[in-house]
Amino acid sequence: MMRQGPAALPPRAAMCNPSQRAPYLAGTTVPNSDLASLFECPVCFDYVLPPILQCHSGHLVCSTCRPKLSCCPTCRGPLASIRNLAMEKVANSVLFPCKYAATGCWLALRHTEKAEHEEMCEFRPYVCPCPGALCKWQGSLEAVMPHLMHQHESITTLQGEDIVFLATDINLPGAVDWVMTQSCFGVHFMLVLEKQEKFHGHQFFAIVQLIGTHKQAENFAYRLELNGHRRRLTWEATPRSIHEGIATAIRNSDCLVFDTRMAQLFAENGNLGINVTISMC
Repeated sequence: MMRQGPAALPPRAAMCNPSQRAPYLAGTTVPNSDLASLFECPVCFDYVLPPILQCHSGHLVCSTCRPKLSCCPTCRGPLASIRNLAMEKVANSVLFPCKYAATGCWLALRHTEKAEHEEMCEFRPYVCPCPGALCKWQGSLEAVMPHLMHQHESITTLQGEDIVFLATDINLPGAVDWVMTQSCFGVHFMLVLEKQEKFHGHQFFAIVQLIGTHKQAENFAYRLELNGHRRRLTWEATPRSIHEGIATAIRNSDCLVFDTRMAQLFAENGNLGINVTISMC
């Protein structure tokens, strides 16, 4: 598909099986789940985590909801900036459920580890991996490929460990993306070639993602290769999970990078073929 347009879990994480009674904290007879419930935000029902601020009556609200409110949602009094040090001390001893508990995550974490885990949680909804921000779809991992097949029909899927990713009309002006999927070893990969406008011309970024989790991606390696007359340009790396996306890799040039002049050395009639090889580690 071509689009033209603008450009390991935290070491202290604990398993929490919802079918069992919540763990007890040392030195108390109050279940961890009951303590965590004391920190529920009355607006969004997420957790109020340090730094914890209260109104004059002692009511709490999370840091996400607080900027949107003009008064306390519980007592309707003015919102103050009073630190509740006692609740912060209690929060340091509580394990909070992952925000994706409803979709299957059983982890309970300290508040200092919660946000980092949730950024990478395998139960976090997947977003559409197509480049650009036009598609707002979200869903489970199992639904990603059906979504691509039915809503992005222009994406070609090739079978096999060794394929040729053909990007046509690479001389088109502006920012352009070429996308295709590759199926092998019982899983699916997404190949992206992105052309960006730079001050000194254009740059191309080529990268492979696994339509799967970060842990699954570590089981594979990929090689991208450009071949021309007595010339070869190669990049080898571990594929990224579509959960991670490609923005960071492109920003850090952690992918196959080449400019327009380099692309012309390997292109034929404005088309660029990239050999893609997937292997298991």
